Amino acid sequence: MSGASGPQLHINGDRTSGQDVRTQNTTAVLAVANILKSSLGPVGLDKMLVDDIGDVTISNDGATILKLLEVEHPAAKILVDLADLQDQEVGDGTTSVVIFASELLKRGNDLVRSKIHPTSILSGFRLAMREACKYVEENLAISTDTLGKDTLLNAARTAMSSKIVGSEADFFGNIVVEAVTSVKTTSEQGKTKYPVSAINILKAHGKSLKDSQLLDGYALNLGRAAQGMPKRVEGARIACLDMNLQKARMHMGVQVLVSDPAELEKIRERESDITRERIQKIIDAGANVILTTKGIDDMSLKYFVEAGAIACRRVPKEDLKRVARATGASIVMTLADMEGQESFDAVNLGSAEEVAEETVSDNDVIMVRRPRNTRAVTVLLRGANDYLLDEVDRSLHDAFCIVKRVLESGRVVPGGGAVEAALNVYLENFATTLGSREQLAIAEFADALLIIPKTLAVNAAKDATELVAKLRAYHFTAQKHLAKFGLDLIEGTVRDNVDAGVLEPALSKLKIIQFATEAAITILRIDDLIRLAPEPEEGEE
Repeated sequence: MSGASGPQLHINGDRTSGQDVRTQNTTAVLAVANILKSSLGPVGLDKMLVDDIGDVTISNDGATILKLLEVEHPAAKILVDLADLQDQEVGDGTTSVVIFASELLKRGNDLVRSKIHPTSILSGFRLAMREACKYVEENLAISTDTLGKDTLLNAARTAMSSKIVGSEADFFGNIVVEAVTSVKTTSEQGKTKYPVSAINILKAHGKSLKDSQLLDGYALNLGRAAQGMPKRVEGARIACLDMNLQKARMHMGVQVLVSDPAELEKIRERESDITRERIQKIIDAGANVILTTKGIDDMSLKYFVEAGAIACRRVPKEDLKRVARATGASIVMTLADMEGQESFDAVNLGSAEEVAEETVSDNDVIMVRRPRNTRAVTVLLRGANDYLLDEVDRSLHDAFCIVKRVLESGRVVPGGGAVEAALNVYLENFATTLGSREQLAIAEFADALLIIPKTLAVNAAKDATELVAKLRAYHFTAQKHLAKFGLDLIEGTVRDNVDAGVLEPALSKLKIIQFATEAAITILRIDDLIRLAPEPEEGEE
């Protein structure tokens, strides 16, 4: 490339610059966005992804699809990070943000080709973004106090409408709202938080989706380590360990030469005693529930049974961290203290009102009920196979995040393309008031917003041109009174989406506009790509 297209570089690599780079970046970004396009909206389709070892994932979630795609192109990678950021910040809207960013980039690239300087376009996009966010906050966002108690349920329904659980949105909507509202915590500063991490999701094969249920308490998907242990412990004091409670063995590479066979027996005894003393220290500190991520051997289990404590081995680390957070326990990795001795401090114990083993479907689970710090709940999902359960898990996670955002911010906007159409009309009018070069960029920004209602209509097998034109006409007629109007994709008409209960958190829309604009600006600023040649390996020389 370097030899044919221009002078040889003094660095070991190829250089592409100017319009070529922009076109390449735009093509790569559009290719990624086109993969997601058909999965947008309540009638979007799912994607099946098969990785290099044959694992199958069937999903409709933008962030999940992009994570599994292993995108190579540097500009397209920005989109993957963008979807990931949206997922972390809001939890939903990942597909929309990618589609909008790619459309912005495409239109920005067309403007550059029309001989408008990139700097003017970027400042126009930034101005449009600020105006759009201001307009959403001032005119489109509706306080949840004015909408009644069904707002949360409607927001959860809207988040799930595009997922596999869309047909059971009412049933799962109630579970989601109940789960999120029950983990409410208030900090010392008086701030209310709804930690989604306090909601555990257990998946069990069999029965139908309708047999899923909400369980009170944090459920660990494992049973007691021995049958002699009690099934229920009231006033639980929980020790969370990340260490082995098996017979202490010599480390690898340590050799002990024994001349007297009687000494060998003493060494064996001492090995057993070390573990027994450790367990005794934990039990003496007041622990009656012991959870460890490593093993407990049969010899050691005897001591727990005698003490009347519940012990669980091989607890997944993620679960242990959550239990520790909920109960106020500290995860202990070693019993060694500053004096070189071994001790276990009672300060490290967490507490919960009750820990019990129960049978759910065919599995034993350990339920931690009413822990000290937060109330924990578990959603038990039932379904036919792993693919279905995994996708329902992802759908519920999105819905949890959306309900949390509505509760924390207290502001929602109508869905179904209403916000995009309102902003399109507003920004077009705003663009005409500017006499500078930014006018063109803001007009393109306004047009780019329409990609969302257009894609929604196309995916619903409706006439996109006609529907979007009708929607714009509504918003143009009365910006204030008809701002709630959006698309009804089942009937193929325009309706008042606030009455229909199609609601999204205002935060979600604001973040989509901000993140997508920032990503498009980042990629548009690039006008030079230098790819260094890989170092030749020694054998090839």
